[in-house]
Amino acid sequence: MEAATPLRQPHVRVLGDVVAIDGLVIDDEAAVRVVREREQNGADPAKTVRDAVEIGTRVLDREQAGANAEFVKTEFEKAATDLNSQFTTRAREVAEYFNERVEQVFGPENGHLSRELEKLFSDGSTASVQNRVRELVQETMTRSREDLMKQFSSADGANPLADFKAGTIRVLKAAEERQHETQQQMLRQMAELEKQLQALRLEKEKLEDVEAERERGTAKGRTFEEAVADAVDAIALTQGDVAEAVGDQKEATGKVGDVVVAVDACNGPARGRIVIEAKDSRLSKPKALEELDRAMAERSADFGVLVVPTDEELPAKLEPLREYNGDKMVVALDPDAGSLPLEYAYRIARARVLMKRSDADGIDAQAVRAAGERALAALSDERKIKNQLTGAKTGIDKAYTLVEEMSARVRALLQEIDALVRPADEAPAAPAVDQMEL
Repeated sequence: MEAATPLRQPHVRVLGDVVAIDGLVIDDEAAVRVVREREQNGADPAKTVRDAVEIGTRVLDREQAGANAEFVKTEFEKAATDLNSQFTTRAREVAEYFNERVEQVFGPENGHLSRELEKLFSDGSTASVQNRVRELVQETMTRSREDLMKQFSSADGANPLADFKAGTIRVLKAAEERQHETQQQMLRQMAELEKQLQALRLEKEKLEDVEAERERGTAKGRTFEEAVADAVDAIALTQGDVAEAVGDQKEATGKVGDVVVAVDACNGPARGRIVIEAKDSRLSKPKALEELDRAMAERSADFGVLVVPTDEELPAKLEPLREYNGDKMVVALDPDAGSLPLEYAYRIARARVLMKRSDADGIDAQAVRAAGERALAALSDERKIKNQLTGAKTGIDKAYTLVEEMSARVRALLQEIDALVRPADEAPAAPAVDQMEL
């Protein structure tokens, strides 16, 4: 179907902010279809045409802006290409100019700097810096040496070291005299130290002999149990008691208890029994008290005494020579140090046994307790004195070591004195055989 011929020419005018369209006919198939469909759907045809014009106008405006941007981009790329070409040409010209100037100044053969450096620092140039410095230094050193020789070789007041030399000689003579006196004092001190050291050596030899004798006595096979039995027997004999070693004899239930003492058995029937248990290892407090209870029960004893070799083997939390439960006591016995602690424990145990008898009404228990406390205090003093004697022996050993160190220090000081007074050009003397070695 051909489009109808318009009855009049369309007329489009711009009136201020609006566009007036008069007699315009659009035969675009898409536009006709859209307007028809929207009109069928109830839309205003004029509004549809207005929206189409507005949308198309924005599309045309955007396409025009893109065309303008493409044009500007093309022009900018053209201008950048021209500028890059000009900059490259100019940079080449500047680089060639600077290369020429650098060659003139820093060229290795004909450059101004190379010629100047060659002139100032070449060994073959008389005007070189090092040659001039060498000449000036040599001249200065020669003049200084001559002036110094003249000044110090004169014996008059012009020599600044004249007084120094005289003073040095006086000081060296005084030092020699003081050294001689010091050496004499050291020799006298060394002689005295020799005497003291010899006395200490003799004392040490005596102590070593005593220790060796003690070791030989222990090595004879004498066990601690036997030593306790012998010591108890010796104490019991003076009291009219009978001590019997029963460690290998079994009672009703066992062999607990090593020595049994029958109190006053030399004068008739025994008035009580004391059991002695010897242990060479440490027990706990409950174990020690249990051991004494068993020994007293098996040996039918009235008092039990636990004997150990040293204080280190005493049961934990048990004090030596203190009564426990009124019928037990622990004591440390060193057979080589004396049996006085064991004798105290024996006497206290014997007194307790006798006081338990029915015929003990005439015994003053208070007086017995007071005497025991005094004896215990005296025994404590005796142990302190023994500890002091042991410390004295240790002190003697330490003094011997200190004397040896003092002798070595004196010899080092003597060698230092020899080195101080030896002239600088004299070789050190060969070390002589030390006559003071002991």
